[in-house]
Amino acid sequence: MTRIFSGVKPTGHLTLGNYLGAIRRWVEVDQHRADALFCVVDLHALTVEHDPARLRRLSRQAATLLLAAGLDPERCTVFVQSQVDEHTRLAYLLECTASDGELRRMIQYKEKAEAARRSGDGVRLSLLTYPVLMAADILAYGADEVPVGDDQAQHVELTRDLAVRFNQRYGHTFTVPKATHPRVAARIMDLQDPLSKMGKSHESGAGIVYLLDDPDQVRRKVMRAVTDSGTSVVYDREVSPGVANLLEILAACSGGDPEELAGVYESYGALKRAVADAVVELLRPVRERHAELAADPGYLDEVLRKGAGRAGELARPRVDAAYAAIGLLPG
Repeated sequence: MTRIFSGVKPTGHLTLGNYLGAIRRWVEVDQHRADALFCVVDLHALTVEHDPARLRRLSRQAATLLLAAGLDPERCTVFVQSQVDEHTRLAYLLECTASDGELRRMIQYKEKAEAARRSGDGVRLSLLTYPVLMAADILAYGADEVPVGDDQAQHVELTRDLAVRFNQRYGHTFTVPKATHPRVAARIMDLQDPLSKMGKSHESGAGIVYLLDDPDQVRRKVMRAVTDSGTSVVYDREVSPGVANLLEILAACSGGDPEELAGVYESYGALKRAVADAVVELLRPVRERHAELAADPGYLDEVLRKGAGRAGELARPRVDAAYAAIGLLPG
């Protein structure tokens, strides 16, 4: 059976982009067709300055939202990365397999390191090495597929390279995974800056629809979305990125085609109203289920405890095999 691994980083509140680009597919497709593991990758949140209490809150919120969106712990494994030691055990072996040069070529490292330098903050070593930890997240489970957005595709390629290199040097140990992408809305853009991804950790949330936004907040953000100076509703990412983003959101919500939807609306206002209505209805059951789950924190604790237990059982034999293959003595 195909095995899938993917995760969310608790650096901010989960967004419509997270849901349309990844989580909905996990719920509707991946947990039903594969042995699927979905992880709150909290260790990745340590690569930048953070508040420990906020990290704990966001980690629990992210896990609760995964369940609220429809992940079923009877069908898939939902867990928190730091609760399974095999991730960090394997990460060091892969650091000994990776090169400094290929990590410094990672686009996200270049962008985030430059931003940190401009702000006067130091660049943490973990920012450079976290793609190796991501590789360990994937390879520890023998994952065949990794559902990711476009911005993470380079990291999956690094994971493939490290798996092949380790196998060639020390004997076949790891499955070489492939990245998979949804057909539409793989990368939802910021409503105020349609050239930038709708990210969880942006300082201003004006262009970001969060999964827990109430209907009024959703409508206000969508109605204020940037379009362009024209008047025609056309699907053209180069000429009208703001309109194209709205059409892609609407298409992802409704199951339609962005180009066909462009012919339905005669004005930006009509398009925005349709997008707002679609997003509100899409998120309504998620928000309602989140409220129910948040009222019973013991249930989440039990799900995460069982998930970490199963994840550890799956990962431990492969990580032990990697330790043996690279030449370390058994414990």
